[in-house]
Amino acid sequence: MYVIPAASNTSFKNNRLHPGLTAQGKEQIKALCKLIQVKPDDTIVVSPTKRTLETVELLTSSARGRVMISPLVGPRMFPQDSSYTPLGCDQIYSRAEVGMLYPDIQVIDVGLNDWEESINQMPARHFTLLAESLLAWCRKQKGHIFMVSHDGTITNYRVLLGEYELTRNDFLGEAGYCTIRHV
Repeated sequence: MYVIPAASNTSFKNNRLHPGLTAQGKEQIKALCKLIQVKPDDTIVVSPTKRTLETVELLTSSARGRVMISPLVGPRMFPQDSSYTPLGCDQIYSRAEVGMLYPDIQVIDVGLNDWEESINQMPARHFTLLAESLLAWCRKQKGHIFMVSHDGTITNYRVLLGEYELTRNDFLGEAGYCTIRHV
């Protein structure tokens, strides 16, 4: 499994709803395309946010893997703290918006049927159960799995997959990626 955060440089200062990639973010993804290669048998699981979906469009411009949208890879804080207020830029598209904006992309329906129940502030036990169901689904797919998500979400999944004592210093950064061999 490859995990890739969406390119940064979106306007977090403005806390805008559904920010897209900037020119710098698009350049970061173009550079990343030289390091990884998505093949037709690969599956890309993407967060239902504008910047992650734009990231996938750039990643798959030359070769098309199977793209799937899942709220289970939507934004999630790390470390988790229920007293923090989620940012507007981390609001996911609704299922109806995904259907209108991305009608050709399938939605993965494992575990979380109510998209209003965001994983962003979900208690750890509930998130773990849902994330494990997504990982079980991933294990059944052919080819490589690419998860295009957000730094906090990726770090939460890395912990579930056996990495311990991670901090915000372990975030992958702007358009970075890591490879996890056994999921």
